[in-house]
Amino acid sequence: MSSAPAACLIGWPAAHSRSPLIHKYWLKQLGITGDYRTEAVDPAGVADFIAQLSARGYVGANVTIPHKEQALALSVPDDRAHAVGAANTLYFEGNQLRSTNTDVEGFINSLDAAAPGWDDIEEALVLGAGGSARAVVFGLLERGLARVHLANRTIERARDLAEQFGTRVAVIDWQRIDDVLPRAGLLVNTTSLGMKGQPPLHVDVSRLKSGATVADLVYVPLQTELLKDAKSRGLKTADGLGMLLHQAVRGFELWFGARPQVTQELRALVEADLKSA
Repeated sequence: MSSAPAACLIGWPAAHSRSPLIHKYWLKQLGITGDYRTEAVDPAGVADFIAQLSARGYVGANVTIPHKEQALALSVPDDRAHAVGAANTLYFEGNQLRSTNTDVEGFINSLDAAAPGWDDIEEALVLGAGGSARAVVFGLLERGLARVHLANRTIERARDLAEQFGTRVAVIDWQRIDDVLPRAGLLVNTTSLGMKGQPPLHVDVSRLKSGATVADLVYVPLQTELLKDAKSRGLKTADGLGMLLHQAVRGFELWFGARPQVTQELRALVEADLKSA
């Protein structure tokens, strides 16, 4: 077995992921002898696979759907992974398997890069109540926002999420989105609405205040109708590819010992790959 460090992506399915493209680019750019592989592991086998991660020659792993919750349970999570309720990054401290969730910093760092000054606001509106929404809400509260409004098509899921985060998170009916938009300095779509093959997302961004920021976690297509509408009105925007790139940084650093940069060259490489798919 090679002594060079290797990490992997664990998912089911896993072939669609752009993580290998990103991490192999950084390995080459930084002159690091290492590897990043894709491991398609079905739910019945994931516990054994994670237990044998080191024996399989891996220094860590990314974890994607549907294994994030199980990865959390099989490792020692940090505060972020625990709060989000899911782990997307596994790494070792000595012989101990640790976990974190880099979606939080991936989202916040992407916003900082795409829309500097976005956080000079009091209130945000987040659409959705899944794992990505948990990471987004955690990041916004950690950044110091006074109020995060949360809307989900199934309101019970939004209430469950809000209960975890306390009184700064306010649940609203999906039909009341228009009422909250004028107060929101940031609108974030964490749902699959607007994604290729999914129903459209209907939000009247004209109701947002000037200077507001609109973020969409969808990255296929890269420019969703939501982002196109926001740009046409002169609003700041952040797309889902930015989050995908920025969430990969800390995992790479934990596994390979060097902190990579999200560059325009890397973004262009992944954009080209998305367009060719």
